[in-house]
Amino acid sequence: MKVALVHDFLVKMGGAERVLKAFADLYPDAPIYTLLYDEKVCGKTFPAKRVRTSFLQKAPAFLRKKQRYLFPLMPRAIEGFDLSGFDLVISSSNAFAHGVLTGSQTKHISYCHSPMRYAWDYAHEYIKEQNIGKVKKYAIEKMMEGVRMWDKVASDRVDTYIANSRHVRNRIKKYYRKNAEVLYPPVDTFHFKPTKVHQDYFLIVAALTPFKKIDLAVQLFNKIDKQLIVIGSGNQYEYLKSIAGPTVHVLGHKEDKVVHEYLENCRAFIMVNEEDFGIAPVEAMACGKPVLAYGKGGALETIIPGETGEFFYEQSIESMEDGLGRMIVNEPRYEPEKIHKHAVRFAHKNFVESFKSIVKQAVK
Repeated sequence: MKVALVHDFLVKMGGAERVLKAFADLYPDAPIYTLLYDEKVCGKTFPAKRVRTSFLQKAPAFLRKKQRYLFPLMPRAIEGFDLSGFDLVISSSNAFAHGVLTGSQTKHISYCHSPMRYAWDYAHEYIKEQNIGKVKKYAIEKMMEGVRMWDKVASDRVDTYIANSRHVRNRIKKYYRKNAEVLYPPVDTFHFKPTKVHQDYFLIVAALTPFKKIDLAVQLFNKIDKQLIVIGSGNQYEYLKSIAGPTVHVLGHKEDKVVHEYLENCRAFIMVNEEDFGIAPVEAMACGKPVLAYGKGGALETIIPGETGEFFYEQSIESMEDGLGRMIVNEPRYEPEKIHKHAVRFAHKNFVESFKSIVKQAVK
């Protein structure tokens, strides 16, 4: 069976890229089609000889870096891939990859990390974040209207949808009117061991963007004078450093090995925003560490309050402080071995076996 893999962008290494890596390992001969590719960032995991890029790759470097300028061309770019020679296409999609064109004899399985957030449920907040005038705002609204129409049409091209959580399955049903199987992303729980010791700091590992709302956590830890370490890269890096008090350390990007060390030695992990799933919190639990999370989205499927962590239910300093207080009070009740065992449910090997089963059913 001839297989092709499709992924939105290969310009960073995040949770979606870990899922793609699992597919790439499962199908080592499958080429990887993507809109944009950064070999310096992704070449070690996804070698250039295996990657096929769209015409957008020929755009000037400053345009490739500022992807929003290429946004209107992305639907046409994803449709430009010729996949006619493949029996199975597996797309890993946050935005555009599910919109590829395939022949009638080709099966298309789409692993959906999320329907395009900035076109659907996050549209109004996304536009507010741009901080632009009325004319540009109107232009973006009209562009998003066209993208939503394309996205809905593109959703009909998929034969089998897989959602990375029940939360995403519900969004696929709402926006695409499609059913989806749920398969949680693979987490390398094998590489983490539970430990009772910690170095008395709380930890955030995330993209440093407005959507993640990490500034709320920074403000909280400035207020309560406890140690917080923030790891990640993004356009809010300088801003977060500028508002960080003496107990808050914004470290920027770190290699996986270093992140693992911080996870193993943290007191607890914190997730401020609504995630579709959230791999980093599960990694923290694999280390036996409790998680304080915003009580919406995928966190409701991975965290058990009172056993593996706690929730706060409003994205405010006051609500987060209340949740953190409950976590500190409950610390003696958390059992690292029990938290680790819970995280193992999301192990990489479970993902692979379940995905093989889904493929077998889809192509029979």
